[in-house]
Amino acid sequence: MPMHTSQGTRGGRDRGVGLGLALASALAFGGSGVAAKPLIEAGLDPLHVVWLRVTGAALVVLPLAVRHRALLRARPALLIGFGLLAVAGVQACYFAALSRIPVGVALLIEYLAPALVLGWVRLVQRRPVTRAAAVGVVLAVGGLACVVEVWSGLSFDPVGVLLALGAACCQVGYFVLADQGTEAGEQAPDPLGVIAYGLLVGAAVLTVVARPWTMDWSVLAGTADMNGTPVPAVVLLAWIVLIATVLAYVTGVLSVRRLSPQVAGVVACLEAVIATVLAWVLLGEHLSAPQLAGGAVVLVGAFIAQSSAPTKGSPEPVAGSGTERDLSVRGTAA
Repeated sequence: MPMHTSQGTRGGRDRGVGLGLALASALAFGGSGVAAKPLIEAGLDPLHVVWLRVTGAALVVLPLAVRHRALLRARPALLIGFGLLAVAGVQACYFAALSRIPVGVALLIEYLAPALVLGWVRLVQRRPVTRAAAVGVVLAVGGLACVVEVWSGLSFDPVGVLLALGAACCQVGYFVLADQGTEAGEQAPDPLGVIAYGLLVGAAVLTVVARPWTMDWSVLAGTADMNGTPVPAVVLLAWIVLIATVLAYVTGVLSVRRLSPQVAGVVACLEAVIATVLAWVLLGEHLSAPQLAGGAVVLVGAFIAQSSAPTKGSPEPVAGSGTERDLSVRGTAA
């Protein structure tokens, strides 16, 4: 009896730590947009901000890449795909969208990814999905229509909306690759190693695309305006690299190891709420009542889409193959 009590106490403590880590990850990811947008408005190209973020994070996690160097021989296609889609694609599309539409809107659109994953499972993999998951898709799409105010002919820049949708599509690639990476069971690649090499591959690709040698480096020596308050640009960059990327990914991975992926994924939905609140407080971005209601519906749809999957090994229809074994619980992104 005492042994059961001890194990239960330890399990409860691990669950509490896992929830705390998942919340920390959502908070860290949610703060990336409000730190990046002032840098973009100060004169940096969105691609240059992405390059600085990914390259800085890649240098920080370089020791992890050295430790897991065997992955280069075991899973080269996974590492390349993860770097192209989950790192370079998601970040580039999301940051480019930030230069045209509000932070909260961009992130809420990106949260269509769980719904798009269901489309991949149903149409490409030809696997059935649950009715609840289908309801989640409908809710997410309907909420998105409210967020972008389709009745007024898209109140936001259509290109910005398309870029945010591109980030959501890259998130689908992230989920699918996460699923591919776990086919080997206990021999599956370590998530920390995949993230490290994903950042390195993303940095290499973005170096060619962003051409950082053309960047206006003097912006980093000055200040950026955050809703009327000047903030040193290098402080914002440090936040993006250390907090919104490295800390966000690491805490996300550790939370998955202590919680079920479904629970951790649901907690990650708070990222959109956190980003919207931070953009309101720090950047002065306000959303209308219909947009706030639509954002809530998007989150509810994402919640249903992620939490309606049966447990691993269940014969029931799946809600999303990739989300069940998410490497870092990101919905995304960035």
